[in-house]
Amino acid sequence: MIIAQQKELNEILESLTPYNNILVAGCGTCVTVCLSGGENEARDMAARLELTGKNCEVVTLERQCDTEFIETLDREIPKYDAILSMACGCGVQFMAERWPDTPVLPALNTSFYGVNRDVGYWTEMCQGCGNCLLALTGGVCPVARCSKSNFNGPCGGSQNGSCEVNDEIDCAWQLIYDRLKRQNKLHLLGEIMPVRSWQTSRDGGPRSVRRTDLNVEVEEDE
Repeated sequence: MIIAQQKELNEILESLTPYNNILVAGCGTCVTVCLSGGENEARDMAARLELTGKNCEVVTLERQCDTEFIETLDREIPKYDAILSMACGCGVQFMAERWPDTPVLPALNTSFYGVNRDVGYWTEMCQGCGNCLLALTGGVCPVARCSKSNFNGPCGGSQNGSCEVNDEIDCAWQLIYDRLKRQNKLHLLGEIMPVRSWQTSRDGGPRSVRRTDLNVEVEEDE
């Protein structure tokens, strides 16, 4: 899921300085799970803003990155001076695209794609590089989990299973070795990975995925 954290209140207030009637929009998916932008957080944010003199209303959408959910607000948006989105950067941009005449401002900083390891504890697992190689590395991603994104084994700084960048971080390649050993697949470590193509990553510009089999109109047009 996408992990995000709330911005400092002073930063949010500064962005809202010219506006008085604010729609505080929570999001019901990833940021709800990581306790940064769901219904409870949106109501808490609205209460804090009202203490500073803002007029706030709260809505929590199932997802802010999906047209079928945000379009329900089309008739309401003109009532507000600005929208404070409690979603990730995708939700902020998607709503800003739909209502270009209304400022849509972020309440969160989007951090990474990660997993929930414990209450209030999330760790990065994926960078969305678009060319997954987890079948070769025992389900451990060297792109996201190796500090240097090494593809053909650990660097010389790895010691006792820890990363040289921070000895509290597990060496991703130690994890890969241990996982492959348990699966009797250590032979995979002998296969040299080819030069990496980053055309599927962010380096190639904004990415998109289109399933024409799920969209009749697109399929007919093409």
